[in-house]
Amino acid sequence: MADFTQTSTISITCPKRITPLLRQELSDLGFPIIKERLAGIETKGTLNDCMMLNLSLRTAHRVHFMLKDCRPKNGEELYNELIKIPWEDYIDKHGYVSVTSFIKTRSVTNTQFANLKAKDAIVDRIRQKTGTRPDSGSNLNKTVVFIFWKNDRAQIYLDTSGESISRRGYRTETSVAPMQETLAASLILASKWKPGQHFINPMCGSGTIAIEAALQALNKAPGLLRPNYGIKHILGFDEERWNDLRTDLKNKSEKDFEGRIIATDHDVRAVNATRKNARTAGVDHLIEIKKCDFKETEIPSDKTGVIMLNPPYGDRIGNEKDLEPTYEGIGDFFKQEATGYWGYVFTGNFDLAKKIGLRTNQRIEFYNSTIDARLLEYELY
Repeated sequence: MADFTQTSTISITCPKRITPLLRQELSDLGFPIIKERLAGIETKGTLNDCMMLNLSLRTAHRVHFMLKDCRPKNGEELYNELIKIPWEDYIDKHGYVSVTSFIKTRSVTNTQFANLKAKDAIVDRIRQKTGTRPDSGSNLNKTVVFIFWKNDRAQIYLDTSGESISRRGYRTETSVAPMQETLAASLILASKWKPGQHFINPMCGSGTIAIEAALQALNKAPGLLRPNYGIKHILGFDEERWNDLRTDLKNKSEKDFEGRIIATDHDVRAVNATRKNARTAGVDHLIEIKKCDFKETEIPSDKTGVIMLNPPYGDRIGNEKDLEPTYEGIGDFFKQEATGYWGYVFTGNFDLAKKIGLRTNQRIEFYNSTIDARLLEYELY
């Protein structure tokens, strides 16, 4: 059985440019920041800590628990290093294991070759020690091993997340080009919105931004909806401890919040998708979802907050020339309807952004997948 109380390096991955937000999340949870990378952070903790991280982090993709740090010169040496690890303590001999990797070394030019060597070492070790070997394949719904091999250094991890924890489990319906949950949560955290203020989300699409805002307003752990994680398939996993942790996180979340969250879209399919996804997330009673053009979205005047739009920007949806009136309309909407609010537009088209016609307060850098994008901030006097 694995020792879930043993401390090791925990490597947490996230999209590029989101690292500062992940750093703040980890600090708020009381974890030390050991090292920052372009797309992730290293901290210290136990497998028990990995339970908390998987359930709690909004900006992360995966939580990796290090088993070994080595310097193999080729695939054979990688095999020899891996077969020394007591895999029989981590992986059920009747279970299932998959191997994923990031490999950038002159020693190995074929990632699949390295993955195969690693898989062979794992199952050979378990067969030597138990007389039986687990199944293996590409599915990420059971035990997952991750290899990070750059230059002459290889680090071997248990992937305690399995599927990316950006997949919360509530988005059962999508509209055109849905936004990743991690990115939506990051946009909100990067804005000046605070729970208790109004959050207005015209052009809501499938509702990801509005739903993530509701989860943050409730202080609800984003991972509570998802039933499966890689850590649940590691030998020694304590189901009772997991359930107690989930109960504790549920008890810390609020039942309601001040301020209104309003989500609108002119497309009835988007509105229906938002309603269904919000219902799955358990926040449909907290989000006011309406079908209307973005310019007709209600902006409450009793107090202020944030208005956040994610308009199409021509790369994947719509024609750039056809979208110019939309961006001009956003500028007019901000000037005429949103006095006292902070306005935000997330876009990957900087030429179209100029059509908004307002001076930005900030231009916060993000990626939307591989697209260079900005969260444009406007102080609306």
